[in-house]
Amino acid sequence: MTKERAAIILAAGKSTRMKSATSKVLHPVGGRPMLSWVKALADSAGVSKIVCVVGEANADVRAAAEGLGMEIAVQEPQLGTGHAVLAAKDNLKDFEGIVTVLYADTPLIRAETASRVFDALDDADVAVLGFEAEDPAAYGRLITDGDELQAIVEAKEATPEQLAVTLCNSGVISASRADMYSALDRVTNDNAKGEYYLTDVIEILRGDGRRAVAVIGDEAEVLGVNSRHDLALAEQAFQSAKRAEIMSEGVTLRDPDSVIFAFDTAIENDVEVGANVVFGPGVTVRRNASIHPFSHLEDCEIGEGANIGPFARIRPGTILGPDTRIGNFVETKKARIGQGSKVNHLSYIGDAEIGEDVNVGAGTITCNYDGYNKHTTIIEDGAFVGTHSSLVAPVTIGRGAFLGSGGVITKDVPADALALARADQVNKEDWAKRYHTAQRKRKDKS
Repeated sequence: MTKERAAIILAAGKSTRMKSATSKVLHPVGGRPMLSWVKALADSAGVSKIVCVVGEANADVRAAAEGLGMEIAVQEPQLGTGHAVLAAKDNLKDFEGIVTVLYADTPLIRAETASRVFDALDDADVAVLGFEAEDPAAYGRLITDGDELQAIVEAKEATPEQLAVTLCNSGVISASRADMYSALDRVTNDNAKGEYYLTDVIEILRGDGRRAVAVIGDEAEVLGVNSRHDLALAEQAFQSAKRAEIMSEGVTLRDPDSVIFAFDTAIENDVEVGANVVFGPGVTVRRNASIHPFSHLEDCEIGEGANIGPFARIRPGTILGPDTRIGNFVETKKARIGQGSKVNHLSYIGDAEIGEDVNVGAGTITCNYDGYNKHTTIIEDGAFVGTHSSLVAPVTIGRGAFLGSGGVITKDVPADALALARADQVNKEDWAKRYHTAQRKRKDKS
């Protein structure tokens, strides 16, 4: 047997308890689908080959798994976990290394833990990931004798003495491909549920003289998701761990329990985060920045010493330079804002390139969308944008220019110029009708 590693990810469940049109394993925890969590786990544990087992009805899961670069095996009908692993047998027919079974609805197992399960096979032939359960309930029990794992007993099959055991089965199991399938070929469905239990391989392999061991992980890691309630518990477990990680890196969370993180949130030290801040996926915050309460950030980069919020919304594509200021009720999207620039109050800045030391007055809007296309607003270094300005893109405001308040700016403004744009209202009859007709014809031609 080689040390090469493979993973079989079981994702064929019907997700009935979720009561969702979306398959269970595609529901997110920490802003990432559970299936993606488990794929990332396998990758980080050094797995070279991954097979995802799906059901015929799991078209969305299959598409997601293929999009993540996994091989596909189909289990139909679903006759238990042992039957599911057998469905991947042909995918692994030429593989001679170690196989670990993972579950697409168990997203929070750490890479270090998965690696310990693989590494346990240095001294054993089969390894199972277990945990001490606060409430064992319906979990299968790990029956041990010292370091040896003797059996896994399903709760419905357990004696009262076995039900008193608190060491429980996570479902994760690792063995050589040869041993795994040799045992599975001999598993029967002679049990209370009429299913083929993966756990039966322990007894079979021990009967072959193989040595089985249990690797102990944390209960929070192995939480499986079968319902919306379980999903909420998994989210809580993730958030708790992420908050602890963030604070250990030198970040101040003023009210940790109210801050929501994503799986990839990256925050440097000496950042301060206020209450009720939400980080969506793709956020990086540089050192010494301040994120004030009730702000929402997603797919953006916040520069060193920047000051955000309260009640700011920083949308995808935003890059804020050092010492920038984004104030209350300001929304940015696909905006690059240079060092020392300020957008302090009640403004929308979208599809914009703003230079250094620019002041954007309250109520300013970059009018970036004409109903068909997006256009860019450029504001060069040192410009001053007066309160309640509307900048109709595409438009460029030159270096050091000054825009008077209340202007609708439709033309480029030269450097160091003053622009005043307060005109009497003019109505052009039927202009909008002609405009829409022309644009639709142009779009149809393209």
